[in-house]
Formats: sequence, C-alpha cells, structure tokens
Amino acid sequence: MSSRWKAAVLAALLSASSAMALSSGQDESAMVNLSLEECILKTLKNNLGLAVEVLTPELADVSVTLAGEKFLPALSFSYAQQDQNSASYSFLDASEMVSTIQNDSTAQFSQLLPTGGSLTASLTQYKTETNRRFQSINPRYGSTLRFSFSQPLLRDFGFKMSRRDILLARNNRDISEQNLAQVLEDTVYAAESAYWNLVYSIENLNVRRQSLKLARELLEKNRAEIDAGVLPPIEILTAESDVATRTADILEAEAMVKNSEDLLKTIINLPAERDDAEAVLIVPTDSPSIAGEDCILERCLQEAMENRPDLRGARIDLRNKDLNLSYARNQLFPDLRLQASYWSPGISGDQIIYEGGNALTGQIIGTIPGPSSDALKDALRFRYRNWSLSLTLNYSLNNILTRASFALSKLSFDQARLRLKNQEQQIFLEVKTAVRAVQTNSQRVEAYRSARELAEKKLEAEEEKFKVGLSTNYFILQYQRDLAAAQIMELKAKVDYNISLANLKRVQGKGLENERMAVGRTAGEIRERIESL
Repeated sequence: MSSRWKAAVLAALLSASSAMALSSGQDESAMVNLSLEECILKTLKNNLGLAVEVLTPELADVSVTLAGEKFLPALSFSYAQQDQNSASYSFLDASEMVSTIQNDSTAQFSQLLPTGGSLTASLTQYKTETNRRFQSINPRYGSTLRFSFSQPLLRDFGFKMSRRDILLARNNRDISEQNLAQVLEDTVYAAESAYWNLVYSIENLNVRRQSLKLARELLEKNRAEIDAGVLPPIEILTAESDVATRTADILEAEAMVKNSEDLLKTIINLPAERDDAEAVLIVPTDSPSIAGEDCILERCLQEAMENRPDLRGARIDLRNKDLNLSYARNQLFPDLRLQASYWSPGISGDQIIYEGGNALTGQIIGTIPGPSSDALKDALRFRYRNWSLSLTLNYSLNNILTRASFALSKLSFDQARLRLKNQEQQIFLEVKTAVRAVQTNSQRVEAYRSARELAEKKLEAEEEKFKVGLSTNYFILQYQRDLAAAQIMELKAKVDYNISLANLKRVQGKGLENERMAVGRTAGEIRERIESL
C-alpha cells in the first residue's frame, strides 16, 4: 500500500494537467503547454491594458518634440493692398476725389534665443500711388531692412526659464516611462501569481483524486471482507461516508481549477491568439521552485530605493515641482528688457519735374523714372543707417500686493517632497513585509514537508496494524485524510513561496530583470499588436 501511494503521488505531480484532461475527455489539440516564461511573454504581448500604457510614453515623447519646436525659426509673410477714396476738400489738393492706392508686403524671420530673448529680421516694401497734386515722387516705392533684438534681464531671463516647457515635457516623458515600468512590474507579478495558483489548483485536484481513489479501494476491500464474513456490515458505512465527502471535495477542487484557468486566460488575453480560447485547457509545465533565496533586508531595501519605478517617478515629479517653483520665483522680478534695433530704409519712385522747378505751379513738364529695385538696393546696401537702444521696465502691481502663484508653487513643492518621504516609508514597509513572507514561506515548506513525511509514516504504520486486525477503517481513513491535507499544505507552501518571491522582486522593482522573461523580445510584438487593433 505504501509504495503504491508514493508512485501515485509522483505520477500526479508530473502529469497533473494531462491526467485531468484525459479524465474529462479533453482533446489534446485543445491543450496548451505553458511555461512560466511563455505565460509572461504572452501577457506582455497580448494584454490590452499594457498595450494602452505602452502608448503613453510615445505621447509624452511627442510632447517633448512639440515643446522643443518653440526654438525653431519662424518665417512669416504678409501682403496688403488698400484703395482709399475720399471727397476733395480743396481744389488745390484734387479736383473732385482724392484717391490713394497702397500695396504693402513684409517678410519676417524670427528666432527665440536660449537666453529668453528674441531676434527678428524683417524686410518691408510698399508702393504708394495717389492723384494728389504737388507730389514730388509718385508713385513712391519704399523698402526697409530691420534687425531687432529683445532680451529680458530679470523676469524670464536665462536658459532654465526659456527651456522650462522642454524640461517639464522631458520629465513628464520620464515619468510616463516609469509608470509603464510599474505597470509592467504589476502585470508580470499578476501573471506569475495566476500561473502558480493554477499550478496549485491542479495539484490540489490530483491529490484529492488520489485520496478518493484510496478511499474507494478501501471501500471495495471492506465489501469483499463483509461478503467473506470477516467484517460486520456496519464497517462499510464509514468508508462510504468518506468516499462521498472526498467526491464533494473533488467538485470544489475542479471549480477552483476552472476559476484559476479563466483568470490566467484573461491575464494573458488568450482570445487574442486563439478563437477557441474558451475550450482550451492550459497545462502548466513548470513546478514551483523551493530553492532558498538569500533575502537580506538591508540589501533588498537598497535595491528597492534604487529600482522602484514609482519611486523614480516621484523623484522626477519633485524635479518638476522644483522647476515650477523656480519659475514662480522668477516671475516675481520686474520685467526689465533690453531692446535694440538696426534698420536701413530705401526710397525710390518716379520723380515729377515741374515747370521752373516749383511744384506750386502745378505744371508738370516731365518725369524721371525710378524703379522699385532702387529702394530695395538702398535698403540692402545700408545706404541710410539707423539704430535705437532702449531699456524698459514693467512691474505688475500683483507682484507687490500678492504672491499667490509663488505661494501655490511652494506648497506644491513641499507637498511633493512630503509625499516622496511617505512613499519611501511605505516602500520600506512593503520590502520588510515581502522579505518576511519569503523567509516564512521557506520555513513553511520545510515544516510541511516534515509533516507530510510523518503523515506517510503514520499511514504506513496504521495500514500494517490494519492487516493484523489491530486497527479499524476509521483510523485508516483518518490518516488518509491527514496525508492528503499534509500534501496539499506542502503544495500550498511551495506556491506561496514562489508567489512571495515574485512579490519581493516586484516591491524591489526587479520583476523584469530575470533573463528568462526576455521582456525586450516582446517590444516589437507589443507594437505590432497595438497596430493590429
């Protein structure tokens, strides 16, 4: 009896899923052998929630590009034409109606400087033609080449202020990447937990089936002995009651298997790969490891402080708050601005020649043509040079009467700093709890292993006593139940140990470092999956 029990348990542990599939008539083509690594890779590839989070850093990266576009040079062009007509108030000006036609065009180049200033170069041209009398040049052409420079000296001055939007966008992109890393950590942990819980539920079902098998064998043996007159008929009631109880336990265990399997299918999004996902039976191929891990609290805590994505994100957010505080402090300064301009005008047109050289005579005797290109040449050659330099000071009253914006930024910075300290304390508690769970579950594995070995020996001894008539069905069935319970608790301890290891890696921010997971191999597959949706 003892050797048969051990062989049956070993077979159950090695082929749990296959046995369950065959017992239920499951088609082997609808069975999926799944290792832990494959489970995680499928989760990272197919999980829709993760696919949503993958897009967030890309959106943030576009925001960085958009913020940086402020330093791209800007070109602008404008053209305007006016035709003005009004009644003449003097026959000396015009006989009946004063008409003026003017065309204006401007081309401008502007560049924002890293110091917060701006540089502008523009070329303006115009043409004016009128019917007014006594004009010396008509039509008249004008061109002006102008360079302007404006530089704030207090408010908005410096590289940090001018690049604030870019720095914030970069920090937000880094925060989104850390948030994605945290989602990856949580997703990997959820996949591992679901995988090991499915392993446990399948092993639990097989142990209970083996226990039912032994109870039925004892029942058949009792029936044979009753028929032979060795046992009284009343002895069969105990065996029959135990068979009924263990049958009910199997129904509960089968429901646990289906629930665990459905959860794992949802996490890995199996319908994304197979249309018959609902009918597929998942067969885990990995067994829970019982290798001891060296969990030193100080080292684990240090790694968590260095690797936790959410902690890194909080630190980056604190940099954002500090940047906003610096900006708010800078805005308290008055707006002292240095402005400089350098421009060169040019004028040309058809010169009107009056009789006697006096325009008051009104007698035009000829014109000297002047093309518009002459005005442009004068402007480009800096024939007439002009410059201006000025300092302007603006100081808003709200900077004197209230500093609400600065106070708001200061409170936001203090809040972020306190939140970071609180998060560090919470991480210390999580790591400490996770380390203790790993250590405790490791000890539970050893304790339940000893309990299972003792339960086997007790059952063997009781079976020997039963053979010589020194024991009863009640004690045999009781020891069988004890052994089944000890096996289940040992399996549960092993699964809890592996889940606690996964949780420790998660709280340390190291859930993605295991080479078996090969997370990088799924990056392209995630992108392909997103684009196919």
